[in-house]
Amino acid sequence: MLYSTSRRRLFLAGGYALLINSNGAQALELTANDHTTLNFDLSGTAAWLHSQESYDQAGTLNEGSVTWQEAAVKYGFSAEHRLNRDQRITGALRWTTTGTWGDGDAGGFSDGSERTTKLEDAFLAWHSGTLFPALGKDGLAVSAGRQSVIVGDGFLITSDSLNFGKGIANGVMNRGGAYYLAGRSAFDKTAIISLGGEQGWRGDVMWLQSDNPAQAKPELNVGVLEHVNDKGTVGLTYVKVTDLDDEFAFLYPQRDDMETVSLRAQGNAGVENLFLAAEYAWQDQDQDDENAWYAELGWTFAGLPWQPSINYRFSRFSTGYDPLLYGNGRALGTWFQGEVAANYAGPFNTNTRVHHLAAKVTPKENLSLGLLAYDFSTLDRDAGADTSAREYDLYLEWAVNDHLALIPVIGLYQPDRAAADGGTQLGNDDRNLYSQLIVAFSF
Repeated sequence: MLYSTSRRRLFLAGGYALLINSNGAQALELTANDHTTLNFDLSGTAAWLHSQESYDQAGTLNEGSVTWQEAAVKYGFSAEHRLNRDQRITGALRWTTTGTWGDGDAGGFSDGSERTTKLEDAFLAWHSGTLFPALGKDGLAVSAGRQSVIVGDGFLITSDSLNFGKGIANGVMNRGGAYYLAGRSAFDKTAIISLGGEQGWRGDVMWLQSDNPAQAKPELNVGVLEHVNDKGTVGLTYVKVTDLDDEFAFLYPQRDDMETVSLRAQGNAGVENLFLAAEYAWQDQDQDDENAWYAELGWTFAGLPWQPSINYRFSRFSTGYDPLLYGNGRALGTWFQGEVAANYAGPFNTNTRVHHLAAKVTPKENLSLGLLAYDFSTLDRDAGADTSAREYDLYLEWAVNDHLALIPVIGLYQPDRAAADGGTQLGNDDRNLYSQLIVAFSF
C-alpha cells in the first residue's frame, strides 16, 4: 500500500517508522468551521549518539570513537476543506530545520557543522469521498507537490531520506545535517493518482522527482497494483528511472533508464497472530540483470504475558543490485538492517545476504522492549568491501504520552575484517559498542 504525508504522520529516525501520535494526538487547531480546518503542526526528533569505532565510507575519519548529536524539527500548516459527498481537499506547507553537532557520524558522512532550514512539505490532495460509490470511500485521490511517499514496507521506496552532510565529497551533497535521523524525506516534486479503496483492487500511478544529490536527483515513474483483503496484501510495483542529474549521474551509472519490477505479499493468511511477508525484485540494468528478495515469518504469542513476538527474515541482494530509495516502512530494522551496519559500516542492501531475528515484548501498551540480531555475509568480496559481520541491537520504545516518545538503543557490532584487510572498520576488527538515545515529539 502507498502512504504519503497526507495519509499518516510519520517520524523517520534512522529508518524508524515511529508513529507516536497514533493514539489520537492532534495538531494545534487554528481555525475550524463546518467546511474548513486549519492546523499548526509541530514535530521533531533529537538524538545523542556514540560509536566506539569509525568506518571508512567518506575517507575523512581516523580510527577511534565518535560522539555526536542530531536534531530535526518540522513545523508549518496543514488544512482540510470538505466538499459535498464527503469530498476533501487537503494540503500542507511545512518547513524542516536540521542540524548535526559534535564529531559527526561514525561513517564520516557528516562532520558536525551542518545546519539548515528548508521547505519540506508543500502539497495539495483531493479525495473523492463518496462521489464514485463503485470505487469505495475515497476511491479516487489525486495529489501533487512536495511530499513523502512510501511504497509497501519500503523495500524499494521510502521517501527521499538520504541526508549526507559535509563530510563527504567536500560537502557538495550536503542536505544540512541529521544524517541518522533522516530529517529531510520529501520528494521535491510529485504527481500521484490513486484508484481504489481500502479493500479489493487498488493502484497508484506516480511521477516522483528527487532534489537529493546523494541519489543523483533521479526522476522516477512508478506504478503500483495491489489486492487488499482481511488476509493480507499482494502487490506488484514497477519503477523506472527516467532521468538523472548530469553532475551526479556518475554516482549511479547503472541507474540510467533502469527498470525494477517487484512482486510482494504481506499479511496473516487468515491466521490470527501470524505474520508473513515476502518480496522479489528484478532489476534491468544496462550491464546485467540484478535481483533482491526476502521472506519473513513471525508469530505473536498473544495469550502470554507481555505478548512476546518473534520474527525471522532472510534477505538476499545480488552483487550489483541498486537498492533505490529504500528505508523502514513499518518498524525498526525493516530495511535499514542493523543500527551500525545500515548507517555506517555497510552493507547498504547490495552484494549481501542477511539472516535477521527480531524479538519483542510489550509490558505495557506504551512500552516495548526489543532485540534485533543480524548475520551479514558478503556475496562477492572482489566487488567491494567485505562487510560480513554480526550485530545485536537492544532497544526500548516508550511512548511517554500522545506527544512524546523515548527510544534508547544499545548495539554490539562485530565485523569479520578491518578496513586494512578489506572491511570498513578503521584500525581494527574489534567489537563496537554503539549507543544512542532518541527523543521524538509531535503536536
